[in-house]
Amino acid sequence: MAFLEVKGIKKNYGSLQVLKGIDFSLEKGEVLAIIGSSGSGKTTLLRCLNMLETPSEGSFYLDGDLVYDAVRHIKANDAELRKKRLHFGLVFQNFNLFPQYNVKQNIMLAPKLLRKKALSAAKKELGKKRRIVFFYPMKGSKKSFYDLLKKEKARLLAEDKNFIEKLSDKADRLLDGVNLSEKANAYPCQLSGGQSQRVAIARALALEPDVLCFDEPTSALDPELTGEVLKVIRGLKSSSRTMIVVTHEMDFARSVADKVIFMADGVIEEEGTPEEVFGNPKSEKTKAFLLKAEDRI
Repeated sequence: MAFLEVKGIKKNYGSLQVLKGIDFSLEKGEVLAIIGSSGSGKTTLLRCLNMLETPSEGSFYLDGDLVYDAVRHIKANDAELRKKRLHFGLVFQNFNLFPQYNVKQNIMLAPKLLRKKALSAAKKELGKKRRIVFFYPMKGSKKSFYDLLKKEKARLLAEDKNFIEKLSDKADRLLDGVNLSEKANAYPCQLSGGQSQRVAIARALALEPDVLCFDEPTSALDPELTGEVLKVIRGLKSSSRTMIVVTHEMDFARSVADKVIFMADGVIEEEGTPEEVFGNPKSEKTKAFLLKAEDRI
């Protein structure tokens, strides 16, 4: 089985059918480029994979494990879906940075919130144990048991402090990786569009997703800033970084992708290697789309 298996994904909004049955697979470390005209369903597909939208039908697997199945969705609780959503990271076309936080705080925010939730759950369990000891008799000394609980709480707090220190170091490394170390204390309003998008990429990487998705990451940028963002994405391509990139940059898709999917009217019209899709397209719709793309250059 491939690293990512997508089977029969459909998405309806009432009577409007946006995705009409999407099937594809991706090996670990591969880069998939998804191209197509506006309204073809590209962004909806990414949002379904990231569970920002709920697929109407279909399923997908990651590394052999079921991540989502529309048939079983009714049985899945919100906590389970949130956990599975972490397998996928998404970089939006409009950055979506939090204006009240500086660059480094934006990168650290999601991991800190996840850690805070885990710490809160651990403290709650300690509270339950404390109440059990208080209300029910038990063999041995209650004082010694309370001492053990106190030590456990101190251990959790120490672990949390260590986590924050490591997260801070990680944020510094990620900023260095996108060439923005000097902007750690800057706020989003002080950044260019290209810098904001590079921060958004670092923020997505902070959660260490198995699959990193980009939704037209350069569509809001001018040509000069587009180049710096595409350079960062090129640098992410490695044997361990699996990526899905929705893009209107045909040259970029041709040079970086291992596989290319052309979508039209909610279906995969054509797929293959960059050489096959760009060099020898079979579908008339693909040919027409690529011809228009060349005219726009």
